[in-house]
Amino acid sequence: MAGGGEAAQEKRHARGLLTARERLDRLFQRGTFQESGMHAHHDCRDLGDKTLPADGVVTGTGYVDNELVAAFAQDATVAAGTLGHTHAMKIVELMGTATRLGIPLVAFQESGGARIQEGVDALSGYGEVFYQNVLMSGVVPQIAVICGPCAGGAAYSPALMDFIVMTRENAQMFITGPQVIRAVTGRATTAEEIGGAQMHASVSGNVHFLADDDEHAVEIVRDLLSYLPTNNTEDPPHRLTGELRLDRDEGMNDLVPEDPSMPMDVRAVIDRLVDDGRLLEVQADFAKNLIVGFARIEGIVVGLLANQPTHLAGALDIDASDKGARFVRFCNAFNIPLVTLVDVPGFLPGVEQERGGIIRHGAKMLFAYASGTVPKFTVILRKAYGGSYLAMCSKEMGTDAVYAWPGAEIAVMGGAGAVNILYRRELENAEDVEATRAELIERYREEHATPYRSAARGYITDVIDPSETRATLALGLRKSLTKRELRPAKKHGNIPL
Repeated sequence: MAGGGEAAQEKRHARGLLTARERLDRLFQRGTFQESGMHAHHDCRDLGDKTLPADGVVTGTGYVDNELVAAFAQDATVAAGTLGHTHAMKIVELMGTATRLGIPLVAFQESGGARIQEGVDALSGYGEVFYQNVLMSGVVPQIAVICGPCAGGAAYSPALMDFIVMTRENAQMFITGPQVIRAVTGRATTAEEIGGAQMHASVSGNVHFLADDDEHAVEIVRDLLSYLPTNNTEDPPHRLTGELRLDRDEGMNDLVPEDPSMPMDVRAVIDRLVDDGRLLEVQADFAKNLIVGFARIEGIVVGLLANQPTHLAGALDIDASDKGARFVRFCNAFNIPLVTLVDVPGFLPGVEQERGGIIRHGAKMLFAYASGTVPKFTVILRKAYGGSYLAMCSKEMGTDAVYAWPGAEIAVMGGAGAVNILYRRELENAEDVEATRAELIERYREEHATPYRSAARGYITDVIDPSETRATLALGLRKSLTKRELRPAKKHGNIPL
């Protein structure tokens, strides 16, 4: 129970770290955790009779807000939390239990990587864990909490899970550390630069949630679990009320700028749209031009995606496409309805984007949405141009309903760009070029980009007043809960990874 001993525990507390068992105590309801494999012992000859309490990992099940959850916590006070064969088998057995019972898995990870003394046995153990991660994917939710160093193979199991929570201090995650990088490449670096929490949250995109400390990380895990079903055969924990509130929200109308060229902060729309203005945002510091997260609308759990015009004008780029596609696929795997708020000028232009593979990455959004069979609702707030109109879940991509605000623009491109192409000669011969351009842009918007034209062609379900948005979505979501959609039989599609 003491792991590496009281002295080691005191050192952790001095650094603001909890022990492995304390982390599990904070997660589970008091008295509900049942441990498995407490007396497990290694069989490594190189370690001789050396005792490694619980072989460096605490495993078991318990209740979180009255829902059963499986969890393990690596004990860094025992052989630096390194993974050996017995350590791995304890984790694999717990993963099998989670799969059989259909319950989420939470992993508190703090490990020096493979236990060197066990050689290939340790590598084999990692392989067993990775294989189980993949088998569990899309079956039960998997949440990793990086709360200390995770080096080498220790970083790959979290990468195979659905969400990663990482503490700002004391935690790093990398494949090769600063010393190896310097020896191989000659470049000096630090653990924070290549593996710190802020870097992973904002640059690499590996981390979904940042936590201030261990206690905060547990709070995030509990909050996240409150939106998720226990497994892929269950519905998410909707909080259905007897009577729907379908009042108009006139305050939503006040959010729309009079000038269509002025950006609108979509967070203000989200605040009024979702219950209590509460959004659990995922990857908040990564690809800020696209907001994704979990919320409720009249009690219905939804996965929400929204272009953010205050960052890169809301355009889709490589990172935003990856972020959005992965979120959509998670929601689809776990029966979470999707709500998409569209205000997108296109895919981000640029040499770096083209050379970086924006075609391939942008196609992930198309693939993810088209593959989705959960209820899907789209609201075009202001603009939806070109391929990004399709990538943000248009009717053609299988959404159940598409609504548009009256001032929305839906077209191949924006008015300014279209006018420069369509009316080049008129502009060249105009006495007042800018006045003529402004007049032509307005005419283009009224004749070609208006949502009523799209509605007349059947591409838009309805044109709604902004004040009707919450009521319209709440009613549609409630009606869609019995949706069932079959697809052609196949092993799986081939998403453009």
